[in-house]
Amino acid sequence: MNAATPSETPVRLKAKRFPLLRRPQQKVDDAAWAGIALPTQRKIVRQLRAARRALFAMLWVAVAVPIQSVLVALPGAQKMVFSRFFWRQICGAVGMRVHVIGAVASRGSNGRPVVFVSNHSSWLDILVLGGLLPACFVAKEQVGAWPVVGTIARLGRTIYVRRSRTSTGRERDNMVARLAGGDNLVLFPEGTTSDGSRVLPFRSALLSVAELQLTQDGKGPIIQPVSIVYDRIAGLPIGRAARPLFAWYGDMDIGSHFWRLAQHSGMRASVLMHQPLDPALYSSRKALAAATWKIVADGAATLRQNRPAHPIGADGAEPAGESKPAFV
Repeated sequence: MNAATPSETPVRLKAKRFPLLRRPQQKVDDAAWAGIALPTQRKIVRQLRAARRALFAMLWVAVAVPIQSVLVALPGAQKMVFSRFFWRQICGAVGMRVHVIGAVASRGSNGRPVVFVSNHSSWLDILVLGGLLPACFVAKEQVGAWPVVGTIARLGRTIYVRRSRTSTGRERDNMVARLAGGDNLVLFPEGTTSDGSRVLPFRSALLSVAELQLTQDGKGPIIQPVSIVYDRIAGLPIGRAARPLFAWYGDMDIGSHFWRLAQHSGMRASVLMHQPLDPALYSSRKALAAATWKIVADGAATLRQNRPAHPIGADGAEPAGESKPAFV
């Protein structure tokens, strides 16, 4: 086994332990960033870039929140359309380019809703997927108490859940009501954020909504696995040592994480939209969770290795005739 370089050691040591049912509490300090090369520009240039991006983001939130508050109170799909526009603008403010591979599933003629199931390593996932997917997020209830973020999440019609085995059926009822009412959902079944170097096992309890029958013909939602990886900085592929720049885990606070991130340019997130799965074809919820995890994990591994990626089907094969990659 080759010895690790000094710059990689802090990241690897801090990424080994991740409890599945709660956010890990290990200390993450400046040592974890030692292996990440900052842009070559002078420090003042980098800080001005970050300040400009932060100012634009705050101004856009100030403008968008009153608009979305009105749209949420009105019938129709305008609130969902504006929500996606809002997240795309925030994503652009951060300086993140989004590379999409595959097609986003939509409700078919039978009206089956879509549950998008994705890996989760950062608050950036909300920006990237929020601007791409016509869906509402399912998040832990603590998010609703966060300043500013909680307000934005509520206006985005986020569904809050208690990620514990003692939760009541109220959360599932809320998800059922949303799906039956015409919404799609985005789930992060890992139950916490990872360090970006792997996909943690999926918690099958969060996929219980897939077992429900929501349409007149007795069919429930379809599942579309999604792999998301942050794979470019300064326009160049990144390695393991630079992944903590994007990953948000441990005791990192969102303000300092944003400040470090916003100093960089040429950042890219790659999103791989896999073939939808029919939950009815799986013997149990655990079997569905295992199959979905494998697709998401395999797709993320391909993206991390900077190899050509293609959507994966239910049998693990790459279907022919997929749409070409696109940028948004």
